[in-house]
Amino acid sequence: MTSVDLMALTPLLMLAAGSVLCLLIGALRPGIYLYAAAIAVVAASLLWSCIVSVEAALPGLSITPFSRFSSVFFCGTGIVSLLLAYSYNRRHGITGEEYPATILFALTGMAVACAATDLLMLFLGLEAFTFAFYILVAIRRDSARGGEAGLKYLLNGTLSAAILAMGMALIYAARGTLKLAELTSSGGTPEPLFLAGCCLILIGMAFKLSLVPAHLWTADVYQGAPAPVTALLSTASKGASLAALILLLPTFGTWDGLHDILWLLALFSMLAGNFAALVQSNLTRMLAWSSVGQMGYVALALVAAPTGGLKAAAFYLVAYAAAGLAAFGAVSALSEGEEFDAIESCRGLGYRSPLTGAALALAMFSLAGIPPAAGFMGKFAVFAAALRGGEIVLALVGMLSALVAVFFYLRVVVVLYMKPSTPTIESVRVPDFSEKVALFVPAVAILLLGVYPQPLLELLEKILR
Repeated sequence: MTSVDLMALTPLLMLAAGSVLCLLIGALRPGIYLYAAAIAVVAASLLWSCIVSVEAALPGLSITPFSRFSSVFFCGTGIVSLLLAYSYNRRHGITGEEYPATILFALTGMAVACAATDLLMLFLGLEAFTFAFYILVAIRRDSARGGEAGLKYLLNGTLSAAILAMGMALIYAARGTLKLAELTSSGGTPEPLFLAGCCLILIGMAFKLSLVPAHLWTADVYQGAPAPVTALLSTASKGASLAALILLLPTFGTWDGLHDILWLLALFSMLAGNFAALVQSNLTRMLAWSSVGQMGYVALALVAAPTGGLKAAAFYLVAYAAAGLAAFGAVSALSEGEEFDAIESCRGLGYRSPLTGAALALAMFSLAGIPPAAGFMGKFAVFAAALRGGEIVLALVGMLSALVAVFFYLRVVVVLYMKPSTPTIESVRVPDFSEKVALFVPAVAILLLGVYPQPLLELLEKILR
């Protein structure tokens, strides 16, 4: 390994070493300071990825502009999640070094997944961060709902891992290699064994992205997990899964079945997610079901990959992540004892807690695709790519389902600002400094990406060539 290779791997090594050290130091001297130390490690990894623009090719891993961009994205979401957890975990009795160490381990797995050059390393990266979320979802030992969510996620995730592993095994049996570059360049007519492997991989990735029909775990897990965990699970894990799928897409070659499967995944996800969210009275469950619809728009962009869909999918995921962090950050900041996640509990919240209410309202505007929020530009990019690719029917279904989604997103805004508080609604807690920062950062990102998206779009154009 050369010095250049070591410099390129440094952000990944920081996260991995930080996770181990956090566990060891916490065993000797536990304390809340470990959250600050974890934030410092993630921030150092983020800055290194931004400043040191070196590339390296190692066995199983390749540090490229795409992997560096993905790492910056994961680290940014990780910092916001840790800022939220700093106060949330103290209030809810989640003590010990396990939480920050597991967050760092999850970020390490995400970084590995987006830098993988063979199927084995890709699988290890995907399952590393998924395994971390098994722990994080059920980390509140006194919560029956958290234990149920953890069990459901574990059972579904284990099945997904088995399906992914079987798919990769079939591809290896058909082609005799695990390297993504060799699978991409092999060409020729796909063998039945290879196609079977591809289908299994798509099913496994559908679970990671909460696409129909592998989506039924989403609402229960989002509701049962601690709010800061949900904030990271709904954003960074989706980003890592999309990055892995983008790396996998070239290996499918010119197989027509890929288009058809993605088309169906997009169609049913947009319809099922948005219509199910219509009837939810719980904010977290509404956001969970709507995330199924949001990932349907990402799948729609992947259908139009030849006409700029990859760039649109990546941009949409970043915009969705900013809104998701703001929304679940608001739930986290307001939760004291039980989760503050009933929509009716938000009555007058825009006046009772202006910063939290504004962040939540801005997130709803972005998720609904209303300008000048980032979600509008994301939906515009996705639908434009779909129309350029001739996917007129799917684009029309997406537009109509987006109109349906406007109703339940704006319903939250109406409750925030247009319905007065009732005497039965208790006063809300005031967010502390770390929570204010965690709400302010994604809110600013929503506005910046909505008003001035060009720099990010140009960057994605370069790294996704």
